[in-house]
This record gives sequence, structure tokens and C-alpha cells, in this order.
Amino acid sequence: MTDSKILSAIVAGQHRDPFAVLGPHRVGKSRHVRTLQPNASACALIDKHGKVIAKMTRTHDGGVFEGDLPARLRHYAFRVTSDAGVQFDAEDPYRFPSTLGELDLYLLGEGSDQHIFRKLGAHVFKIAGVSGTRFAVWAPNASRVSVVGDFNYWDGRRHVMRLHPGNGIWEIFVPGADRGANYKYEIQNNYGKLLPLKSDPYAAYHEAPPGNSSIVFDSQYHWQDDAWMQRRSATPQMNRPIAIYEVHPGSWRRDAHGGYLGYRELADQLVDYVREIGFTHIELMPVSEHPFDGSWGYQPVGLFAPTQRFGTPDDFRYFVDRCHAADISVIVDWVPAHFPKDEHGLARFDGSALYEHADPRKGEHADWGTLIFNYGRREVVNYLIGSALYWIHELHIDAIRVDAVASMLYLDYSREDGEWIPNELGGNENLQAVEFLKRFNSEVHAAGASTFAEESTAWPGVSRPVHSGGLGFTYKWNMGWMNDTLSYMSENPVHRKHHHDKMTFGLVYAFDENFVLPLSHDEVVHGKRSIIGRMPGDEWQQFANLRAYYAFMYAHPGKKLLFMGNEIAQRHEWNHDQSLDWHLLQYPLHAGVQALVRDLNHFYCNTPALYEKDFDSSGFEWLDWNDRDSSVLSWLRRDSSGQFVIAVSNLTPIVRDHYRIGVPNGGDYVEVFNTDKQQYGGSGLANDRLTATDTPHNGRAQSLELRLPALATLYLRPANGA
Repeated sequence: MTDSKILSAIVAGQHRDPFAVLGPHRVGKSRHVRTLQPNASACALIDKHGKVIAKMTRTHDGGVFEGDLPARLRHYAFRVTSDAGVQFDAEDPYRFPSTLGELDLYLLGEGSDQHIFRKLGAHVFKIAGVSGTRFAVWAPNASRVSVVGDFNYWDGRRHVMRLHPGNGIWEIFVPGADRGANYKYEIQNNYGKLLPLKSDPYAAYHEAPPGNSSIVFDSQYHWQDDAWMQRRSATPQMNRPIAIYEVHPGSWRRDAHGGYLGYRELADQLVDYVREIGFTHIELMPVSEHPFDGSWGYQPVGLFAPTQRFGTPDDFRYFVDRCHAADISVIVDWVPAHFPKDEHGLARFDGSALYEHADPRKGEHADWGTLIFNYGRREVVNYLIGSALYWIHELHIDAIRVDAVASMLYLDYSREDGEWIPNELGGNENLQAVEFLKRFNSEVHAAGASTFAEESTAWPGVSRPVHSGGLGFTYKWNMGWMNDTLSYMSENPVHRKHHHDKMTFGLVYAFDENFVLPLSHDEVVHGKRSIIGRMPGDEWQQFANLRAYYAFMYAHPGKKLLFMGNEIAQRHEWNHDQSLDWHLLQYPLHAGVQALVRDLNHFYCNTPALYEKDFDSSGFEWLDWNDRDSSVLSWLRRDSSGQFVIAVSNLTPIVRDHYRIGVPNGGDYVEVFNTDKQQYGGSGLANDRLTATDTPHNGRAQSLELRLPALATLYLRPANGA
């Protein structure tokens, strides 16, 4: 290629290695510098003080200027005169060396860089006294990658990036590109065709749709949660109470004009509310950047960026900090199962199936119209795990809930015969996804955080440690318990005796996994009705059913999760476009449910028998599971010191006087919780001080005679332990 063709390729933005042409170079014993300044009429070389050293010569009509570089001149820049006569000074991006070291490039190529978010993406730097931003992106099948943005008139010729051919990383330091600058990547595929502009997969901040630009962000936040972070441990404390409040930040509450509350407003309003109601954890539905509100965040395009809908990444940091100050842990929903096809996102990022599989039988979810990550590609795994660690290390979240795990584990998930490809062993397991999940869980635990799996099948060992052959999650959502018990509670009480096993079957497998009992957002949308809307009977019975059900749940083995609005018995299905119906709290029955949930949370958190042995069968014992004719269940929960609490649920609208249950010990008992209290909206029936008699019942030597309110759950315990 002649010099003229080389310069024409530079001007056209078609040269694959502009660092070989532009910037400073030795020509024989002298130094030479070349720059591309489109739409310029003149260009001069200046020193660091702004003094003109020499005028440069135009060597191509497209704006290439050249000149000799004095040996004594170490720091230089250009003084450019535009065709319109405007003069400005510009640093030379092609005079700066790579800011990625050999170890960085090795780890990136190997797919093992735990801090990949510090290498790729946009990072504000100062090099030799010059401020700017280092941009780096993975696009191994591109023939050219440029960063374009506010700082270069969105002209892809001006900042063509340096390729590191060993691993497909493109990188450049752009002087003057500062915090707040909008940018994207202009990519030519392997055939030289320009692709739609791409957002940065590693961007920490994004512009709102429809612009969808990435934004250079440099955190200025000063954390106040050092003591909290120091208490983190690679070994989860399974014997602690966990009561999770699941929240969609855009619809928990709106401002006076119907707009979103920001992260900082949520930090003040939501955190105080959660602390008052007694939840231990806030779980945020996905807040990583996503283009479509209606996806609720479950179709992300920016796995390293808290969504701009509610503020900046530092506003999000403030929210997490406030949670920790209130002794509330933060769980974030995270979606490594799929991503949308939006042209500015990851889909065919460099013109090839880079993050996804090329074959739609492995690479697409037909149900959701989304693409599936290629878990067999080390760079993709590094991207995903790097995202999880970013939220933990940089944003201080405490746990990650992984959505749609079943869709990752099974190659035939929601596919008919012929629509999927078996694994190398002929099975339907996605072996690459299994290995990814094991590594993900191992690295997240090592970072001091916990993991939750939304997994709806009987895959064995989801919450068993990796070293014991499991997937390694800390906890698994108990979807079977949720489906069975909601189905039972939806039945008319006269029919419940025929469905009694739905309330007891969960105890057959309750200790096979570390379960969370979820009444989540998925149960109050798409025509399923609200939780209170599923309860049968008249208004009083509906609320009594709900109160009894919640107390049944809190005494059942497993950690607890309620979606926002469940605690106020919202009647409408959840709508992501509007606030919860907070006005319902003016009505005593709704206010009573909120008071019940508050008292349940506080009682639960102060009663080790209800949480210490959630995953140990020695912490649970049926007193009577088989009284289906009365639809009454009685059981006890025991802590590590032997103290116990008895729970009794009467799930019919019949007051049962003189109801007898066997108990493990004689002596006096007290009623410590009753969902039929008047302040909760109940009738006020209660049991005064009770004494176990030597009347055998259900194989026990002592028993109690109780008065069971209609549609109510009671908790009892020995008086000497009250």
C-alpha cells in the first residue's frame, strides 16, 4: 500500500492500525508526527505552554497534517484552525501508550480477571498531567472500532482504537473526554460494514432511551459503611433471620406529579418504611440498565450500570449506604440468563454472535424474544461474573438473586423436539451453564456475598456447596411450596379437607435445599390476581384467610419473602406504571394486615426457634398434620438451645372450642401471637394462660385444650420461656 493509500484509509476510517500511522514516529534519525484533523484549514505544533513550535504541512486533503518533532520537545499538542476560522488546541491521542499492562491483557484473554470492570469500559485517567478517559472494549471480530461521542463530534475517524490482537481488546486514551461525556462505539464488522452504534457493555452509566448512549462516569462517593463491609464473610450465616421485602423501585411509590422517586428519595422513604415494618432485607427487582420499562428490568443491556431512571450510580451508592446504616441488607435481582436484541446492545456486537450462540437452537429464547449468553466462551463468563463482582465490590450490595435459573440449566427449556441440541453426552443439561453457575457462586461467596436462585425444577443440589457436588447457591426459592399453598388458600374452606396435602407436602422436601418461601411479584400479575384477591369468602373472611396464611408462612421452615403491596393487602394486581395503593391504609382491614406483618417480622426476628434451624429437620416437628376434616395444622419449631414455639392454623371459618393438641412438655403455656387480634381486624378471640394436662393425645403424654379462632394462626410457647 502506498503512502497515499495509507493516508486515504486513515481519512476514511478504514485503517485497522492507526497507531502505526498517526502520532509520533522515528523517520531515520529524526522524529516525525502525523495527525488527522478533519475540516481543518491549518495545524501547528505547540509545546506544553501553548507556544507555537512549528507549522505542520497538509499531506492529504482529508485533513492529514505532518511535521517534524523537535528532539527536545517531550510534551506537545496541536493548534488547529477549522475551515470556519475557529482556533482550538488539541492533544494527540496517538502519542499515549497503552494503559493495559501485560498481566491485564493476559487475564482478560484468559477470562479470569475478577476486576474486569476496572480494565474495560470508560475510566477517567490522568497521564503525564493530561486528563482524559481510557476506553476499552472486547470486539475480536471487528475490522475497526472507534469511540465516538460528545468529545469528537461523533466522528468515527477521529479516535480509531488500538487493537490488542491476542485477545480482541480495542483500547484508546482520549485526552479531554471527561466525566459526563456521552459516547458509543462505532464498529466495522470483519467485512468492513458499519454496524449500528453500540453502547458500552461495561459502561457504569447510561443515557435514557431513545438515545441510549453510554456516559463516562467517575464515582465521587465516600462510603460510610466500613464497619458493615468488614463484617462480611465468605461463609454465609444460615442461622440468621431473613425477611425480604421485594421492591420494584419505579412503582413502590411515586412523587406528587406521578414521577419516579430517585435513589436518594427511596433511601429516605423506602428504607425508613422497611425498618419500621421489620424486614431484614430489601430485594430490588433488576436495576441494571434496560431499555424497556415493561420488561421490569429482566431484559438488561447494561449489567454494570444502575439504571438512570432513578439517578446516578452515586445516588444508588447512597441508597445502599442508607440501607446498611439501618441494618438492612440489599439483594439485587441479576439476569445472566438472557439479553434483548436491541441494536445498541450486545446482540451481534462486533458483527458476529459474540455474547450469544450463533445457532438459535442454543442462542434464543422464543418465549421472551431474547438471546442466550454463550456460557462456553471464557470472555462471556468473565463479563458476567465481572458484573456480579462489580455490584458487590463497587456498589456494596450484599446478595444477588439470579433470575430464571431453570432456563439456563436445560437446553430444552420451553422448546419442542427439534428445537434444541443435546449436549455432548446426549442429555438436555446445559453443562456449560452448570459450570458457569458453580464458578459464579464460588466467586460471589468468596467476595462475602450470598446468592439466591429462582429455580423452579427438581434439579438436585441447587443450594448445596460446589465442593459437595451442588450448584453452590446459598438459597433457593421454594416455588413448589408457593404454588401448593396458594392453590390451597384459594379453595373454599368447605373443600380444603380434600386438598390438605398441599399444605403439608412441602415438609417432605423442606430440608433438601436452603429454601426461601417467596410470595413474589410473579404471583400478583398476568391475571393471577393479588394475594388477597385469591382468598375466598366475604371481605372479613378474605382478610382472616390472608392473616392466617402469612403467620403459617412465618412459622414454616425457610426464609421469608413478600412482594411490596402484599403487606397492605393490595387488591389490584401490581402495575409497574403506577404507585401501590397506599390509600388503602385508611381502611382498618388493610391497616390491620400491615400491622400484622410488622408484628410478625419483629416476633420472627426475635424468636430463634423460627429461624435458627430453617435447614435442619431437628428444628421442626409435626404435632398433628393429618386433621384434614377440621383443616387444622399444628407443629412446633425449635432452636439450637431446645426452646420451642408451637404454631396452630385453623383454616376454616369455624371457631373450634376445646380443640386439643399434644405438646412435648407439661406446665403452663402462653399465647404469644394470634392473627385474630382486633388490632389486625380479627374478632379478638384469644387463649388466656394455658396449662398442659396429663391427657394423652396424638402419641404425647401431655396436651393442651385450645380455643381456635376462625381462619386464624396462633403461636404458643411455654410460659417459662416467654
